[in-house]
Amino acid sequence: VQLQASGGGGSVQAGVSLRLSCAASERTLSSNAVGWFRQAPGKEREFVAGINKWGMTYYADSVEGRFTISRNNAKNTVYLQMNRLKPDDTAVYYCAAALSGRVVVTPREYDYWGQGTLVTVSS
Repeated sequence: VQLQASGGGGSVQAGVSLRLSCAASERTLSSNAVGWFRQAPGKEREFVAGINKWGMTYYADSVEGRFTISRNNAKNTVYLQMNRLKPDDTAVYYCAAALSGRVVVTPREYDYWGQGTLVTVSS
């Protein structure tokens, strides 16, 4: 399974919205859990949001109420809608799939990873 993360790139101003996409090449994402993680310079990779195979969603406290994860089964794609972006959201964002179907916050529990997409938020 190959995951393609997209939607990042150039710098955005604080307060704006951005939507990231995670598209899978093969096996339908609906049978997996998908998590979004991010890694800022000098920091460890951290869990941002996840959706399990039953459609339940989970969020880190730092993004709760601002970010929304969703899945389009027909397009085999998972999205991360990010609203009211802050400079602290600046990081490389990765999507990952877990064959277990369960969302966990530990990166090593995920089986497939996308290549990452950079989100830069300026104040």
